[in-house]
Amino acid sequence: MSQWSQVQQLDIKFLEQVDHFYDDTFPMEVRHLLAQWIEGQDWDAASNNETMATILLQNLLIQLDEQLDRVSQEKNFLLRHNLKRIKQLLQGKYHGNPMHMAVVVSNFLREERRILAAASMPVQGPFEKSLQSSVVSERQRTVEHKVTAIKNSAQMTEQDVKYLEDLQDEFDFRYKTLQTREQGDKNNFLMKQEVYKLQEMLNALDHKRKEALSKMAQIVNESDALISGMLNEELLDWKRRQQIACIGGPLHGGLDQFQNWFTLLAESLFQERRQLDKLDELSNKVTYEGDPIPLQRPHLQERVDFLIYNLFRRLLVKLPELNYQLRVKATIDKNASFTVSNRRFVLLGTHIKVMNMEESANGSLSLEYRHLQPKESKSNAGNKGNEGSHMVTEELHSITFETCFSLYGLTIDLETSSLPVVMISNVSQLPNAWASIIWYNLSTNDTQNLNFFSNPSAAPLSQLLEILSWQFSSYVGRGLNSDQLNMLAEKLMGVQVSYSDCQVSWGRFCKEHVPGKSFPFWAWLEAILDLIKKHLLPLWIEGYIMGFVSKDKERVLLKDKMPGTFLLRFSESNLGGITFTWVDHSENGEVRFHSVEPYNKGRLNALPFPDILRDYKVIEAESVPENPLKYLYPDIPKDKAFGKHYNSQPNEVSRPTEKGGKGYVPAVFIPISTIPPDESTCPCSPLDLLPMSPSVYAVLREHLSPTEIETAMSSPYAAE
Repeated sequence: MSQWSQVQQLDIKFLEQVDHFYDDTFPMEVRHLLAQWIEGQDWDAASNNETMATILLQNLLIQLDEQLDRVSQEKNFLLRHNLKRIKQLLQGKYHGNPMHMAVVVSNFLREERRILAAASMPVQGPFEKSLQSSVVSERQRTVEHKVTAIKNSAQMTEQDVKYLEDLQDEFDFRYKTLQTREQGDKNNFLMKQEVYKLQEMLNALDHKRKEALSKMAQIVNESDALISGMLNEELLDWKRRQQIACIGGPLHGGLDQFQNWFTLLAESLFQERRQLDKLDELSNKVTYEGDPIPLQRPHLQERVDFLIYNLFRRLLVKLPELNYQLRVKATIDKNASFTVSNRRFVLLGTHIKVMNMEESANGSLSLEYRHLQPKESKSNAGNKGNEGSHMVTEELHSITFETCFSLYGLTIDLETSSLPVVMISNVSQLPNAWASIIWYNLSTNDTQNLNFFSNPSAAPLSQLLEILSWQFSSYVGRGLNSDQLNMLAEKLMGVQVSYSDCQVSWGRFCKEHVPGKSFPFWAWLEAILDLIKKHLLPLWIEGYIMGFVSKDKERVLLKDKMPGTFLLRFSESNLGGITFTWVDHSENGEVRFHSVEPYNKGRLNALPFPDILRDYKVIEAESVPENPLKYLYPDIPKDKAFGKHYNSQPNEVSRPTEKGGKGYVPAVFIPISTIPPDESTCPCSPLDLLPMSPSVYAVLREHLSPTEIETAMSSPYAAE
């Protein structure tokens, strides 16, 4: 089943997450119509290869043209219209930067895998539970209620101001009418009654002005308390969840909810600002001794302006009708005093941009930098050894975005900073750099502690294991179960430990070698992730690779199983290797275990792993070579598990004719191992893959005995 087919079968709460990240950067219609083609391309590789990305973009447009032809024949006018618009959109957006499209699609596919993994593993770990407490949910409901109440209060105050205006107009009319009367008329009884009535109206006007100002002050107080209290707490929690999502964890919703809250509050405050302006206008027309408007309005307007500024500085208010502009400048290492590193960088390329709200793809405040390139500042580089040939991956840097825009006469200047970034000069440094990002976001809530690695804190083992599972969920589509995590814990700590009371140091995770090995724990684990991604992804997602199981544990699992039962596990002695172990019985009934030499990326480039499992042969003593792999642990027939992943069936071809002609025998690679007669329980090692088809082997058997073939295969030249 394709990944997209699996996505469509998710529950509605997971489908909403998918719906959240598909937008005009890559419309969901394209994902749906071209699902199989999209999943068959290597978008990760294209994101770092401009030529490959250009070809993929061209092929994508060709695929859309084919879909346009199809829907035209079906006379589906609406879909045809949408596809034409989408094609123009993608051409305009990615024509000058096809690698960006590859990055976008790669990220979307990764997000889908993460959501699928989350849906298949509903049990939350301790870290995720701490991020999603019931207190947070209750606070969100309270915020929602308060925002709605403020919005309703502002609308009611709008009616009060309207009533106040009508009352003042009536008072003003009657007062001016009285002023036009003759002096003699003013002394009669009716005139005195009119003056008394005007005094009552003025008292009512004063009362209504005070009442309106009091309600406005209450709205301002409630807005201030909400923004400085619950909304700030919600944002801090979201930033923490964003940190965790950065390293593979679940985000549990984007910024839509915050944008809605901030926008409703901003609308209410703008409404208050217009009401205050109206009160000022009314006061200029009619004022009197003790008039509350000139006394209270300036302070209230100052507070409203401050709250509006406070809302807009979060860049979460969506008011397209205001048509404000953003001028954003990106700099790196601006606050150099905050970092322990003596190295400084500058950003090359277009680092200043201006964006109109109406130019945004989705009407939100967003800006995209495509061509920024960091370069080390020569003046601070020090000696020649610091000119980029080698970078210490624990050096943290920060990118600052300075934003300036004007709004209703308010000039808003603010700075926002990225999470710390790690500078590398070669892709080979990427694994350790990513380890630094994982450790930082796991260990601290501070988004700007650039000195963190001068004395990195230890991390709880339980949280670290949960995040390692997230790495597998987000990168290769399936997280780790408790048995796999137990094996990693033992691998990491050297002994069996309790999750709850154990701490892991940064050095043990990334720097120190695993006991008895020549590499650290993270280097071993990252190589496995890379191996899965490039060569084992479908098998991993479907759960056919047990992967993390020790040699002792695998023997416990296999010893009581049917002969030919095997399991797949990752090598503990090699970086990025996978092996399989099967069980059989000797003639005297003794249980035997056989493990092959691990297959690495080089060997898997030559032959896909499912084909290796299908074609694998063993020569034992005088026996005819046969495939010993029958059942995937615990009892799944091999072909049932892997059949749909075989590239092709083995070629059974006839022998070459004596007259020649076109009688070449097609060659296929077949992995073959020999098991010596005296081998009992010792693991055996395979020879390298031999270019030998079944028919060729049959021909050799007619002229050579099994012993002679075995001798030839065991010669020093056989492995070359």
